Amino acid sequence: MKTVRELIKEVLEKGYLMSLGTIDDGGIWVSDVIYIFDDDFTIFWMSDPDCRHSKAILKNPKVAGTITVNLPKENNLGIQFEGVAEKIDGARFDLAKKHYAKRKKPEPKETDNVLQGDSWYLLKPKKIELICEEFFGFEKQRLKL
Repeated sequence: MKTVRELIKEVLEKGYLMSLGTIDDGGIWVSDVIYIFDDDFTIFWMSDPDCRHSKAILKNPKVAGTITVNLPKENNLGIQFEGVAEKIDGARFDLAKKHYAKRKKPEPKETDNVLQGDSWYLLKPKKIELICEEFFGFEKQRLKL
């Protein structure tokens, strides 16, 4: 059987959209973003800095999210997490290459305007909960980071 860490990595690899929860003066807001991640489970995405969730992160960096990878009639497999998000500067071609690959777009050149007005954001999870019905039923497995 795979470890909880391996199963979380599997969810991150198979997933495409992250549902990102933020809070601002208007209340709680959830947005779907296309993400990539690194070996420390830091999650990265590009967003328009004028979007509600981008503005919310600048005021309150505490966020939560979910990624689910199962289809109907399959065992539930996904993660829920909480952490701290922040805007990061620069084109970050290292991230752009991974992001383009995930979206099945041609690899960008260093001269390309990869952000096109967007900015990079990152989320450092503090805790991740795994739902893997196949191995654990509906008992969540927790990974503290």
